[in-house]
Order: sequence, then structure tokens, then C-alpha cells
Amino acid sequence: MQAKKPVKEKHPTVTVERGWKDYMGECLLIVFSVLLALGLTEYFNGLHEKKQAYEILHQLKEELIANKKNAAVQYAYHLQVFKRIDSAKNNPVFAKQFLDSGKVHLAVLMPEGALYKDLNEVAWQQAKQNDVFKYLDFSTYSLLTDIYNNQERYLNLEPSLANLLVNYQSRDAANIQTTLTLIHDVLFAWIVERTPRLINQYQKAINILSKY
Repeated sequence: MQAKKPVKEKHPTVTVERGWKDYMGECLLIVFSVLLALGLTEYFNGLHEKKQAYEILHQLKEELIANKKNAAVQYAYHLQVFKRIDSAKNNPVFAKQFLDSGKVHLAVLMPEGALYKDLNEVAWQQAKQNDVFKYLDFSTYSLLTDIYNNQERYLNLEPSLANLLVNYQSRDAANIQTTLTLIHDVLFAWIVERTPRLINQYQKAINILSKY
């Protein structure tokens, strides 16, 4: 006889009924988790952005300090150039060193070149690229823009002098007094006249950015 197979006992199936409140709670929990993650990401991104902005503003302040120093040195240098121009006007022998047989020797008047010191704008360009000006008020932004626009105008000195000195009339010994006067006027217009105001603007901006 074959042994009877054991009869498997059937266990009752338990079905858990879940109401709409349970599903709503889970949905709200998921939404809350997503919003919390997004909020934390935004918060930490904001902290990183603010830290980066403060570092750039610190670099901008240091650049302004260096440019103010260089502008002051350059201003003193150009005042000495004015004295050399006056000497050339009053001393034919010295004037001949500047303009000899149609050849211009600008180093006689400007031994260190037309632009003695560089005024940098690396930090300024970086500040514009990273949009850090939302941490500054409009008046400060306007002040900085004016400062760097004036710095840009300094670069006009060299092409202006070049245009003047390549003119054949400027190389005529008979016109040397006029040539010297024009060199003086070009230097005054592009550099010397604007430098005292620019130095004051530097200091004002440095004071405003002192917390960075």
C-alpha cells in the first residue's frame, strides 16, 4: 500500500486594507524628502557661492590697493616728465637730444616709458564674470565701474602719442616747441588730469570693501 501524502494545511491569507490617508501620508513624506533635499542643496550651494563671492571681492579690494599705489607712483613720475618737457622747451641742447635730425627719442622725456606702472583689472573681470555685485549696492557698483573705465582710458596715452609722433610735422625741428606742447597736453589729458580724482575714488572703494 502506498503511504498517504500529508495534507497541507491551508493558512488563512491576511489582507491589510490601506486607506487613502495612508497613501496620502506616504506621498507627503516623499514630497517632503525631495523638498528637504532640494532645500539643503540650495542652502549649501548658496553658502559656497557667497564664500566664492567674498573671496573675489577680497581680491578686488587688494587689486584696488595695488592700483592706487601704482597710480600715485605713476602720477609723480609724470610730473617729472612735465619738468623734462619744460627743460626741453627752454634748453635747445636738451631739446636736440629729444629730436635729432628728424628722429624722436621719447626716452629723453620719458625714461621709464609712457606708462610707468600697470593698473590691473584681473579681479574686476573675475567679479563681472561671477556676478558678485548683488552683494554690493548700486552706488558702489557705479563707483567701481567709473574707476575701471578711467583706468581703461589710461591706455589711450600710448596710441595718442604714437599718432602725434609719427606725423612728419612733429619731426620737423622748426616745430619742436609745438611738438613738446602737444606731448604735454596728451599726457595731461589722458593721465595727469584724471589721476588725483582716481586716487580718491580708489580710497573710497577700498574703504567700502574693507570688510572683505
